[in-house]
Amino acid sequence: MKLKSFLFFLLLGSISILQASDRPLIKIETERTSLIYQVGDNGRLYQKYLGKRLNHDSDIQFLPQGTEAYLTHGMEDYFEPAIHMRHNDNNSSLLLKYVEHSNEPKGDGVNETVITLKDDKYPVTVKLHYIAYGKENIIRTFSEISHQEKKPVTLSKYASSMLHLNSSRYFLTEFSGDWAHEANITERELDFGKKVVDTKLGTRANLFVSPFFQLSLGNPSQENAGEVLVGTLGWTGNFRFIFEVDNKNELRIISGINPYASEYKLPANEVFRTPDFYFTYSCQGKGEASRSFHDWARNHQVKKGGETRMTLLNNWEATYFTFDENKLIGLIDEATKLGVDMFLLDDGWFANKYPRSSDRQGLGDWEETADKLPNGIGRLVEESQKKGIKFGLWIEPEMVNPKSELYENHKDWVIHLPNRDEYYFRNQMVLDLSNPKVQDHVFGVVDKLMTKYPGIAFFKWDCNSPITNIYSMYLKENQSHLYIDYVRGLYKVLDRIKAKYPDLPMMLCSGGGGRSDYEALKYFTEFWPSDNTDPIERLFIQWGFSQVFPSKTLCAHVTTWNRGTSIKFRTDVAMMCKLGFDIKLDDMSQSDHLYCVQAVKNYNRLKPVILDGDLYRLVSPYGSNHTSSMYVGKDRKTAVVFAFDIHPRYGEKTLPVRLQGLNSDQMYRVKEINMMSGSSSSLKDNGQLFSGEYLMNVGLNVFTTRQLNSRVIEIKAE
Repeated sequence: MKLKSFLFFLLLGSISILQASDRPLIKIETERTSLIYQVGDNGRLYQKYLGKRLNHDSDIQFLPQGTEAYLTHGMEDYFEPAIHMRHNDNNSSLLLKYVEHSNEPKGDGVNETVITLKDDKYPVTVKLHYIAYGKENIIRTFSEISHQEKKPVTLSKYASSMLHLNSSRYFLTEFSGDWAHEANITERELDFGKKVVDTKLGTRANLFVSPFFQLSLGNPSQENAGEVLVGTLGWTGNFRFIFEVDNKNELRIISGINPYASEYKLPANEVFRTPDFYFTYSCQGKGEASRSFHDWARNHQVKKGGETRMTLLNNWEATYFTFDENKLIGLIDEATKLGVDMFLLDDGWFANKYPRSSDRQGLGDWEETADKLPNGIGRLVEESQKKGIKFGLWIEPEMVNPKSELYENHKDWVIHLPNRDEYYFRNQMVLDLSNPKVQDHVFGVVDKLMTKYPGIAFFKWDCNSPITNIYSMYLKENQSHLYIDYVRGLYKVLDRIKAKYPDLPMMLCSGGGGRSDYEALKYFTEFWPSDNTDPIERLFIQWGFSQVFPSKTLCAHVTTWNRGTSIKFRTDVAMMCKLGFDIKLDDMSQSDHLYCVQAVKNYNRLKPVILDGDLYRLVSPYGSNHTSSMYVGKDRKTAVVFAFDIHPRYGEKTLPVRLQGLNSDQMYRVKEINMMSGSSSSLKDNGQLFSGEYLMNVGLNVFTTRQLNSRVIEIKAE
């Protein structure tokens, strides 16, 4: 009897082991985060866990099964699916079962996991890719969809990522606005139902809302505490995030291309690859999440992420469209005196039949205007090189004015409806990059300039119009492919430029922050967050973008916007990012000019800290009369604190600001820099020596009650 019982339990044990082997456990992990999937008894894939890393495998068995990982349309789930497909027989259901998974180390703490799922009734395959960046605590995910049906299937929804969270409360932070009012921060609690953050603009896709978010669990988000998931999509076009709380108060987050007007007919054996979705899970608030993204971006994603950035002088506010060769050469001299690395020529240098004297004509005709530049761009390149600086150039190659030779000769290259009046945004229209001939043309704009003038050291690539008049002469019956194929066409152009000119830095510009995503930043060294250079507004705009993007990707220029602020205040704000000037130096006082020259020297000396250090946002401009941020070098020997008094109250009590990121046991000398000529520091603790412990637990009195006052404080180890 005892022997029979023993054999019975042995049999049960072997069955459970067999079942466990049929239900693989899949862990995607960084040094701080675990994302865990397991195959259910029904052969389908479930997300068991997402959160702080679980280091004991024996604990995983106690986790609940969770929610199906990549939910499909047409089966038993009642809420928003990740994928919706219509088969050849018009059946639009899909049921995905686990087939296999693989893990491949990529080196430097990076590991890729691929999970293969298939429908057991239709020849459809979905591969879920997860690339975990261990040290940076970032996970990159995308999906690949393919099939072997006789005719094309129709994709209606095709998410890059579906994540599931289970908490008592959820607080979503989004970043919305408009031209010159970008990346405004709004936080709201999510209740039952859906919150959708999306865009349908095609090219200048991020005009009203940025493609990133923060999701705090349990409580409203905090800078240095609490659980928060931060995500962003790498796609330079229409995007959509869906946040849906269901009847069990569980949240699903679906991220990807916005499928609006974008049903995609997928032929057999062709792979539909979705864009990358990147996310980090922080248990130490938004600050830690930002630093994770910044490190990952510099190490793995942004073009030339490990290299420095050039300071510059732009001619736009000094000349607008009205300039000639001699005036520009004079500005090159001003750039040399200022001490910047480069002179950048902006809009207005091209077209002859319809000279570019305003934004109403000439766009698309990329030859120099003869009476403005009789010796071409080459003379400006030569003059810059003689003076020991670089030369950069503005272009907008994806766009065209109706009043241009390009439009007259190639109207079939322009996105427009054949039977409607044309609608213009900023007097221009968009070229059809789904068309390979147009791709050749756009590549040729850069290639011809670089071939003729190899001394061009930088391009500012602008994109001022969303897609209107939505119709492609090239795509014909597949009009719903236009939004997607346009972006893919853009990437083909940028791939060609990067391959031929791998060391060419470019700024991603789109009338401000209309393009700000990490896929584009594979090709661009930096982007232009806003046309609004009012330093007060920039404090808010730069605070918003800093949540996801490192300072070296954010261009900030000193201009004449808001003359009520001093040149010091404007320059100190711009120094928190990639510094540039767009101002007529001849109009400055001698004192202001001397200040700018000294500020450029200080900035160049502190570039390794500001551009590559760790950012700590100390005091938010939201709900405060002051704001402060600091950058700490990776060796924690040098730091820079930026402090701004915006509109303090009369008699307001100011408190010390606790610094962050220093070495507690290290001694640091505190010194205010970037002083106006002839002025002395009013910083109470200027020149004093403090321990890092004191600076982080007691702090410094960095604020005053003076209106529009700024301070830059260098912290150096001794």
